[in-house]
Amino acid sequence: MPARAVRGMSAPPEVVFNTATDPARASAWLPAPLRTDGSPPAEISGEELRARWGDADWAAEIRVDPADSGGARIQLDLTDGSGSDPDQLADEALNNLAREVADNLQAG
Repeated sequence: MPARAVRGMSAPPEVVFNTATDPARASAWLPAPLRTDGSPPAEISGEELRARWGDADWAAEIRVDPADSGGARIQLDLTDGSGSDPDQLADEALNNLAREVADNLQAG
């Protein structure tokens, strides 16, 4: 069953999207079955700030939109074929992404 998690962040949308799609950071926020080996997402649309990862059993799609005050609204759709709780995994993934974005902002 697909899950959807939505979260706001106070970082600019481009920073959130670039952090989310950075192959070096993906393993820190994507659920374990979707973590990459340093490869980019399966699909990416920088114009729409949308990316997709997936395999036969799992899929994740993230969309980043501008929000008030220069922040971002992140939507993560997650399909989990393992029987885990996809709602919990989607929430955890966005929490992990928020930490990665904060680390990215502090580093840069």
